Amino acid sequence: MQPPLQQDENGTTEAANETSPPPGSRPGLTLVATPIGNLGDLAPRALATLRAADAVLCEDTRVTAPLLARHGVSTKLLPLHEHNEEAATPRLVARMAAGERLALVSDAGTPLMSDPGYQLVRAAIAEGIAVSAVPGPNAAVMALTLSGLPPHPFLFQGFLPPREAARAAALAKLRAAERAGLAATLIFYEAPHRLAETLGTMATALGPRPAAVARELTKRFEEVRRGTLAELAAHYQASPARGEIVLVVGPAGEEQPEAEATLDARLRAALAAGESLRDAAALVATATGLPRKQVYARALQLREDE
Repeated sequence: MQPPLQQDENGTTEAANETSPPPGSRPGLTLVATPIGNLGDLAPRALATLRAADAVLCEDTRVTAPLLARHGVSTKLLPLHEHNEEAATPRLVARMAAGERLALVSDAGTPLMSDPGYQLVRAAIAEGIAVSAVPGPNAAVMALTLSGLPPHPFLFQGFLPPREAARAAALAKLRAAERAGLAATLIFYEAPHRLAETLGTMATALGPRPAAVARELTKRFEEVRRGTLAELAAHYQASPARGEIVLVVGPAGEEQPEAEATLDARLRAALAAGESLRDAAALVATATGLPRKQVYARALQLREDE
C-alpha cells in the first residue's frame, strides 16, 4: 500500500511523513528516466536534476542534446556507452568523489534496462558514493501493463541473441527453467527486422501460448497486437513491423493447455512460422530435449498426413 500524499507549503506533493532532498543537491550519481517517445513525458523532477547536474552522461549526444535543448537545459553532455563505459568509469567515480553531481540517462526510458550504466553504478556504490534515481518511463513495464497478460511475476530478458542458433539456445534454457517451476510472464526487447523470426523461434521453443507485441509506445502510431506466438509470427512475416518493439509472452502453466504443449503442436508452430522440415525438427528437439531423429521422424509423419 502506498503512503498517503500531501502538499507542502510550496505546493509540492509528496508522501506524508516522507521528505526527499532537492534533485542534484548532493554529490553523486542520479539515474534519470527519459521519454520513450513522447517528449512531454519528461518529469519536472527529472528536468530539475538535469539542470542541477555538473554533467549529464548519455549514450548518444545526438539523441540527448535535442531533448535538453527543448527544455532549455545547457548542462554539459558526456558520452557513456558500451564501448567506453569500462574505461570512463574510474574517471567519473573520481569526479563524484571530488564533489561533482552527475546525471545518467539512456537514449530513452530508464537507465541500465538493456542500456549502459551498470558498471558505473556498481563502481560508485563500491566507493560509497550516493546513487539515487528519478523514476519515469519504461517501455518494458508499459508493455506489460497493456498486454493483458499476468503482470506478476514477470521476468525481463532484454534482447535475445541476434543469431538464430544462439537465440534458440537461450529460449531452450528459459523453457528448461519453466519445466523446473518458473511461471512468469516474459518480456523481451527486439529489433523490428528480427521480430517475425524471433516470434517463430519462440513458438517452437516455448510452445503455443498467448503473447503481445507492443510497438511505438507513447508515439503517434502506438500499437499493441495480441495473439498466440504463431499467429503473431505469421502476421509480422506478412506485414513487417517498424519502430521500437517490446514482446510480452504469457507464462507457462494454465495459460498453456496441455493439448497445445504436445510435440505435434510445437512442430506445426515451427512449420507455420516458415521453418523447413529439418530446421523445425532441430529447433523442437533443442527445446524439448528429445532425440533429433525422433522429432524429425514425427515431422515427416505430420507432413505425410497433411
